[in-house]
Amino acid sequence: MVAHADTRVVHRGGSKINFRAPVITQDSRFLICVSGECIKVFSTSTEECIHHLQGHKELVTGLVLNPSNHLQVFSCSEDGTIRLWDFTDGILIRVTLLHLKTPSTLHSVPGHCKKFGLVSLNLPPSVEQHVMVKGHTIVFQSVSTDPKCIAFGQGVRMHALTHSLTHSLTHSHTVFGFALGTSGEMAARNAFTCVACHPKDDCIATGHGDGKIRLWRNFNQEKEYTFSTVHWHHSGVNALCFTPEGTNLLSGGLESVLVQWRYGQEGQKDFLPRLGSSIKEIVVSPDGSLFCTSHTDNKITVIKNCTKVSAVIQGLVHGDGVKTALMVDPRTKALVLNGKPGHLQFYSLQRDQQLYNLDIVQQEYINQSNLDQFEVVKAALDSRGSWLATVEQRSAKEVEISLKLWAFDEHTQSFVLNTTISAPHDGPISEICFSPSSQNSTTLVSVSLDGHFKAWQLTQPDPSDGKQSDEEASWSCDFVGDYHSLEPKCCCFSADGSLLAVSFKEVVTVWSPASWDLLTTLSQPPGAIQDLCFGRLSCSKYLLGATDKNLCCWNLLTCSLEWSTALDVSLLLADPLSENVACPFLFVFRPSEPRPHFSQQALCTGRVTRAVFAPRDEPLDGCEESSQWLNRSQLYFLTHNMELLTFLTKPEEERLMALSKQVAVLKKHKQEFLHTSCLLFISLFISQFALTLSAIMTLVLSILT
Repeated sequence: MVAHADTRVVHRGGSKINFRAPVITQDSRFLICVSGECIKVFSTSTEECIHHLQGHKELVTGLVLNPSNHLQVFSCSEDGTIRLWDFTDGILIRVTLLHLKTPSTLHSVPGHCKKFGLVSLNLPPSVEQHVMVKGHTIVFQSVSTDPKCIAFGQGVRMHALTHSLTHSLTHSHTVFGFALGTSGEMAARNAFTCVACHPKDDCIATGHGDGKIRLWRNFNQEKEYTFSTVHWHHSGVNALCFTPEGTNLLSGGLESVLVQWRYGQEGQKDFLPRLGSSIKEIVVSPDGSLFCTSHTDNKITVIKNCTKVSAVIQGLVHGDGVKTALMVDPRTKALVLNGKPGHLQFYSLQRDQQLYNLDIVQQEYINQSNLDQFEVVKAALDSRGSWLATVEQRSAKEVEISLKLWAFDEHTQSFVLNTTISAPHDGPISEICFSPSSQNSTTLVSVSLDGHFKAWQLTQPDPSDGKQSDEEASWSCDFVGDYHSLEPKCCCFSADGSLLAVSFKEVVTVWSPASWDLLTTLSQPPGAIQDLCFGRLSCSKYLLGATDKNLCCWNLLTCSLEWSTALDVSLLLADPLSENVACPFLFVFRPSEPRPHFSQQALCTGRVTRAVFAPRDEPLDGCEESSQWLNRSQLYFLTHNMELLTFLTKPEEERLMALSKQVAVLKKHKQEFLHTSCLLFISLFISQFALTLSAIMTLVLSILT
């Protein structure tokens, strides 16, 4: 990642735990998986995260157990190092520095080049913590970048690699090549997708894009090789894995079903269905007692005795994209955004794990392409976390829209549906926002491309109707506004709720929520307003507007343009605890000063799509001046490929490293204490046993004499 003065960008919360296949330990007690720059160790029985193995400076790209010590695991990273860890104590044992380009997995050599190679490294034994490795042997010059297309079998006698339509095999140092021999559309469907080597026999299983599995044999005679085909999956096979004894072959794909084929009797197969989402990886514990499936929704499922799901480890759901804004729940401090289809997920940034999913659409999702289904496109939380508003939409022949209001239930500690408004507008809703809690009444504003914005008011039941006083309040439309038949785009409330700004093309209208009077209109250089943002605290007199060409700042006291700069800004983020405003890609400024006090453009590879300020529990001290804007809140941002990144300041990093070392020392002392206590107990037991034996012998001798 790119460093900037006192800060650097890291994969912190919400990183993919399905980026690489997880590892199950020898005793099946722990599951180890990659998570951004970190490695997580989970209990397979309780789902609890036991350790965060931290030390890599870039994305971790591979894991493998140490064959010489079943309590250790190797990891490799884009930072160019291989690290050896004691995963039971969470301690870093050794760092191996490579003279190669960045390792992509533990069996490939990456880099930002077009070709990837498979290399062999000899890691020399050493008691030192840092070791340099210079030499390496190239096994293959060009291989697939996907680890699922590389497999090993029968020790080191057999390596299988697949790439597009070509399948290569190294058997006893002899290279064989096999091609499918098809072209056109059929070639794309037949392409190799994954490979697995049988642990004992000369057999390789390959998965294909058409859902077929081929079992290849007789490699010693290249011209007489054979293969058989089995077929159950209706789309591409994503993962293959043999059990340790080779008695079964496991496969998975889009259907969310784990298929277990009996080796040698492939006509007999068993199924474990309804695993929730497409299977991406399959691993089996060394003793064969646990299966583990990794899924496209960033979930890992632990399966016991081949038939029963015993644990589910859920990371931040990485779906088809985030259509809602990123929000922070004021109650739980959880990140709220789109989750699995039709849901919102509440994700703890502090514990880096999902709290729960909220089913918004409340309809069964059908996993089928080109099928039009309802999806959550907008969401908003009020400032107290008491109300949640959602917009779900289906684009059939005519757009179907529903606006739902959810009340927080103290008893269930979740949101409960309060009001459903069908067809709240005649066109798609482009924005919704709540008024601040300082107002006497709660108001929600929705903006639609039908040319109107509407204010929805929470109304209490009328006691004169003779109804119960504890009857639920409900929502109804209180005001409908428009401006010269123009389409509104976005809206926002001022920090105290006394003003509402709504953009109509190039014009910003300012309204009074108390009377719904139009107070003033503001204009700016050509370009439709894409986002609006009120200043806070000492900058509350300013209103910011962003277009795809300009960033403008108006002074609300004089109703005039304070400053404007030519800049492509699609998103404005106000820190709720300071005057700072951020524009992802990234620069941070105060509305009173057009000059940014922090800027960094190369945040990450790819485009930043969403961002949010998350308030800290305690202010951060010791920052340099360039990172003072991170004292009160932490900025999280989401890339186009669903990577959740954040800034880590130098004081934070030093504190985390010190804490990690302190925990490691405490664990070491605890282990030494337990070891000493155990030895003391054994010695006391032996002493007591010797005394007892001596007394018995004395008694026996006295009886005999």
